[in-house]
Amino acid sequence: MSTKLPSIELDPEKLDAFLKRAEQCLSPQDFSLLASLVCALSNLRDLLQSKSRSIVRLLRMIFGVKTETSKRVLKESANKDAGVERQARKKGHGRNSAQDYTGANKVAVAHDSLEHGDRCPECEKGRVYRVDPGVLLNFFAAAPIQAILYLLEKFRCNLCGEIFTAEKPPEASEKKYDETVGAMVALARYGFGLPFHRLEKLQAGCGIPLAASTQWEIVNEHAATLKPVFDHLTHEAAQAERIYQDDTHMKVLALNAKKKEREETDGRTGTFTTGLVCESEDRTIACFVTGTQHAGENLRDLLLQRIEELSLPIQMCDALSRNMSADLLTMLCNCMSHARRNFVGVLDAFPEECRFVIENLAKVYHHDALAKERNMSPEERLQFHQKQSGPVMDELKSWMETQLDDKKIEPNSGLGNAIQYMLKRWEQFTLFLRVPGAPLDNNICERALKMAIRHRRNSLFYKTQRGAWVGDLFMSLIHTCHLTGVNAFHYLTTLLRNASELARNPSRWMPWNYEAALSSPP
Repeated sequence: MSTKLPSIELDPEKLDAFLKRAEQCLSPQDFSLLASLVCALSNLRDLLQSKSRSIVRLLRMIFGVKTETSKRVLKESANKDAGVERQARKKGHGRNSAQDYTGANKVAVAHDSLEHGDRCPECEKGRVYRVDPGVLLNFFAAAPIQAILYLLEKFRCNLCGEIFTAEKPPEASEKKYDETVGAMVALARYGFGLPFHRLEKLQAGCGIPLAASTQWEIVNEHAATLKPVFDHLTHEAAQAERIYQDDTHMKVLALNAKKKEREETDGRTGTFTTGLVCESEDRTIACFVTGTQHAGENLRDLLLQRIEELSLPIQMCDALSRNMSADLLTMLCNCMSHARRNFVGVLDAFPEECRFVIENLAKVYHHDALAKERNMSPEERLQFHQKQSGPVMDELKSWMETQLDDKKIEPNSGLGNAIQYMLKRWEQFTLFLRVPGAPLDNNICERALKMAIRHRRNSLFYKTQRGAWVGDLFMSLIHTCHLTGVNAFHYLTTLLRNASELARNPSRWMPWNYEAALSSPP
């Protein structure tokens, strides 16, 4: 005899009909007991679904999730079942070409016996000509921070005691720490989350000690040098067409010490790092802000620098109230990935209904991917979405309204909450069908915030507000370089070596134009 419990569909209409039939057949006492049992079973089902969603959410927080693609979520290709054709991605061999090693020292090796135009030593009739060189790669390791110890020879007179010291070589610098040291420490600390103390141990293990306190002094000094560039980068970000925003918790010990005072004045106790990814057609800028303000308030402060003649920016965020501010003037759109995630969370409890929603949203994302592949302009993308995605979204909205109006699902169930969440913000979710350039989701900002989250996991906190500001500055510059496709180490080194120039005209030293500033005089 099987011990597996049968699955029972607790449809509200069927339960009501069953209770009405049972009331005619049972005594009042038996019917009251049966109604109580049915009510308890229904409530238990709802609680179990809610608890299952919480457990799934907890497991994802602990172990993470690689992807929430339709193929993974539905265990098969939802696009194929939905009639969406998509080319299979070709698998690469995982190797890097010689052109990928942009930071390698290149050494040209001449042929020992041949030159261009010489007779062929094999056939002795033809002439040889130069072709693409052969490639030989040699890898070696070294400490992130290197040092050169110059031993200047000294002589002393045995009679008068005068000391004669050798002149320093031309390549030796008067500065103890080269600009590359500050760039590397900042990149390791704020770009890749390597704490000062961990880098100190790495350096000591390589025989070139560099104290954590010294690392802080270096980056703190360089942050003051780079402040004009950071300020201008923030000003440029305020003029963007689309601004993605989100925040994450971040501990600042100096602010935590004043937690009681802040709670009495404004009722706030938390500290956050806000990520703002500001996107225009020709550039993308990342800005990080750490403090007691929420994302909406930091966005409001950023837009104070916006030129009044510009049109309203598109604001992309999730539906949390702290992402909004009362005096924000933007075109608001909400993240569709957050809405989709609500259906993914209850997929096991409502497989058919959630599958329908996820497959329809997959069609919309497929259309958006096609628009990017074809390099459509914002206006062309809008028309394409209106033609292809508009009917899909209309059908989805009609289906969700029918589920609630016809009482096919319980409004307080997990599926009911997911549907109500989306219907309540339908205008914000479908802004891409009315405004050119409106995005579908906030994924680009959530990826940017991984820098701050990585710092929090590895370093746990900032000690002071100054330390938080230094971290914001370097993370903003480094991630903007990443978004622009620029070598962050080369960029930071170049800025530090041209400190006097960038102080006079920081607009010439942005990640997208600094190389032109190097090649042309101011």
